[in-house]
Amino acid sequence: MGQQIGLQCAMYGYDVVFYDLSRRSWTRRRGASPSSAHGTFQADALPKKNLRNTLSRISATPDPEKAAQDVDLISESVPEDPELKGKVFARFHKLCPERTIFTTNTSMLVPSMFAEATGRPEKLVAFHFHDLRANNIADVMPHPGTAPEVTKLVHDFAVSIGQIVILLHRENSGYVFNTMLSSLFTSALTLASRNVAAIEDIDRSWMGVMHTSMGPFGIMDQVGISTVWIITDYWQEDRDAQAQANADFLKQYVEKGHLGFKTNQGFYSYPNPAYTQQDFLSGAEKEKKMISQATKEYDYKKSFGLTFREMPLKI
Repeated sequence: MGQQIGLQCAMYGYDVVFYDLSRRSWTRRRGASPSSAHGTFQADALPKKNLRNTLSRISATPDPEKAAQDVDLISESVPEDPELKGKVFARFHKLCPERTIFTTNTSMLVPSMFAEATGRPEKLVAFHFHDLRANNIADVMPHPGTAPEVTKLVHDFAVSIGQIVILLHRENSGYVFNTMLSSLFTSALTLASRNVAAIEDIDRSWMGVMHTSMGPFGIMDQVGISTVWIITDYWQEDRDAQAQANADFLKQYVEKGHLGFKTNQGFYSYPNPAYTQQDFLSGAEKEKKMISQATKEYDYKKSFGLTFREMPLKI
């Protein structure tokens, strides 16, 4: 997600520095090319010929001191762990100029959970993006200690990079859309963990009724299964056995390294997931396999002395 945010800012003329706790991630970003970066934007957002100019505004470093030098705003997208987020911000508090604003892209936490740990709670605000390849909705959520002028500045910055801003009046875990989305994820995971229906059929149900391009498990692949698991596991501590079962269901994918779109394997295989295929919604391919298997296992003519063609049919 951090890469999408950085590219979005660069696309609108801002200089961007990537810093990642993972050396491997930094190396991958440093080697980014126009062709590999194009998929990060909305399909019609930026012509390929302008990508090189955008990428020229981006640099990457494994050195936090260099990353913090003369920076105006930090966007943080580390895993959903309030202690980790606090430690990352505390480190940059010592390195960044006094004017630097801290923003967190947390999905389900609220900034007051780690505001004091940052060292500059009055300059901390949640600035949350959704999938920038598909939409331009961004949430701006202050905590009780956020300075009003900081909230206003981040709101205006969001507008300047082409976002439609949803400004929250108070802290809410999950903002607006994610609060609704988490209920969908919980319902889908409960159905799957209880083996009520197959993952594909759960997605077909949602896609067919709501006329969407993907279902809840396809969306989880885009969000990142590890992110969904961390959130589910974190919040299940005070809940019931079903919440634990949902977390365990996700954990089996995480342990295999099947994290979704970013690893090319999750609930679906990428870059051509089944839900994008023409016959997915109808289940035609699945039906063919079922009929073929049933025909092999059952000899209708031997059992009834006739074939389907010979049966009298009434509709």
